[in-house]
Amino acid sequence: MNQVPYEIKRKIIKLQRGEITEHYIYKNIAKRTKNKENKEILENISKDELRHYKIWSEYLERPTKPNRLRIIFYSILSFIFGYTFTLKIMEQGEDEAKHTYDEISLYAKEASQIALEENIHEKALLDMLDEERLSYVGSMVLGLNDALVELSGTLAGLTFAFANTKLISLSGLITGIAAALSMAASEYLSSKADNNPNALKSSVYTGIAYIITVAILITPYLIIPNQFIALGVMLFSVVLIIFLFNYYISVAKNLDFKKRFFQMATISLSVAIISFGIGILVKQLLGLN
Repeated sequence: MNQVPYEIKRKIIKLQRGEITEHYIYKNIAKRTKNKENKEILENISKDELRHYKIWSEYLERPTKPNRLRIIFYSILSFIFGYTFTLKIMEQGEDEAKHTYDEISLYAKEASQIALEENIHEKALLDMLDEERLSYVGSMVLGLNDALVELSGTLAGLTFAFANTKLISLSGLITGIAAALSMAASEYLSSKADNNPNALKSSVYTGIAYIITVAILITPYLIIPNQFIALGVMLFSVVLIIFLFNYYISVAKNLDFKKRFFQMATISLSVAIISFGIGILVKQLLGLN
């Protein structure tokens, strides 16, 4: 161990702490996972991470404590976004660690075996894409995309038609709630017609995605007195929602992020701009102040 360069030793210490930290992360996620097969995979990976930690502890001749903040962060992330997304984010970190294993293996033979097992972990995790919420991505996209296109266009048009932000937000809220209920009902009837046994769940996911989007887009008009500033914040929110949602889906389901992001953003903003122009035209034609 004395002949190991300082930089290599530092990297081994980092790996040691990473292994014990990930042991607790996998263990915590496994406790909340209902699917028996996925639960077993997570528990086995957790045990492997603990074994790797013990190997490095023997090599370094000293134990270490886990990164508690990282454990809390990933536990919260998995609770909000699901374990598939969370584990994919973690695997991105393990991709960077593979280069470190190659370098360390010149000084510690244990590194090659651990690196091989890390590859097995990744394969096992990539095969765990049967999380319930990911089965309803199509329903979420339907609700989210329809709300973004319809409501952003409506609010943009109302911004020039009316000068009162309270009136704009009230009109948008009524339109949004009615459209959410209509979209959820349509999704239910469509799924039912296709003999989908989970038609009700599909409609619920569609409705929830729509309502959340409505709430986010209307909020600027409730708290900002100037309707044009509120419009700018609303359009920024549209782009942000599209960015976050597509990032989530691209990570969880290995899809192309850029193509999906620019497609949704172009459609939503184009409709908003057209509606904004219609609002100006209507205001001029009707002589509204």
